[in-house]
Amino acid sequence: MRNAFLLAGRELAAYLRSPLGYIVVSVLLLIDGLLFYVRALGSGARLSADVLQEFFNNTSGVTMILAIALSFRLIAGEREHGTLVLLNTAPIQDREIVAGKFLSALGFLAAAMAITVYMPLLIFVNGKVSTGHILVGYLGIMLLGSASLAIGLFASAVSKSQVIAVVIGAAIVGVMLVLWLAARVTDPPLNTLLSSLALHHERQKSFMTGVLKLENVVFYLAVTYFFLLAATKTLEARRWR
Repeated sequence: MRNAFLLAGRELAAYLRSPLGYIVVSVLLLIDGLLFYVRALGSGARLSADVLQEFFNNTSGVTMILAIALSFRLIAGEREHGTLVLLNTAPIQDREIVAGKFLSALGFLAAAMAITVYMPLLIFVNGKVSTGHILVGYLGIMLLGSASLAIGLFASAVSKSQVIAVVIGAAIVGVMLVLWLAARVTDPPLNTLLSSLALHHERQKSFMTGVLKLENVVFYLAVTYFFLLAATKTLEARRWR
């Protein structure tokens, strides 16, 4: 995996050199801050735990958008600029390309999320929440971000252009978000299956309330692995063609 870490370092440096990355992160963090002020702090007297739950609910939406914004260019951008050929001819395996690209985006996403820590800390000014609640909430955010990044990377792998990658990635995430709505109008056992596959809703609710459930951790890890594997197989198929 040495090649994967080298590629991750190169990609992370590219994020840091690009003004677009900073602009996207700044805008989304600004939106997150405004939502926190209006919907969490500005909605009257509430329990501190409820304010924190609302913060994580807002941040989860920002995280998914940011994940797609960070991942759509990872492979589709290389293909558009003709540099994917250089990677294919280099002594690096497709799984290392996917792993390196994913780790760079995940590292940048983690750094962006770290900036938001001041928001839950503001709750301590007039209230009190447990540190465990904050840590579990951020774990859920990073797991959700990891799954969304993997979906975006897969979309980037199957797309010929970055625009198509954005559309496909957003569509997959959108469908997985609304599966819980489809579960409401279907009969058992299909409704249980659809609800369990939903990317947010019940899966994130436990993290938002500070409850760590192993099944939800496994779900996000499984989604991440599935789409990273799909991205790898897509690159392998394109290489053989």
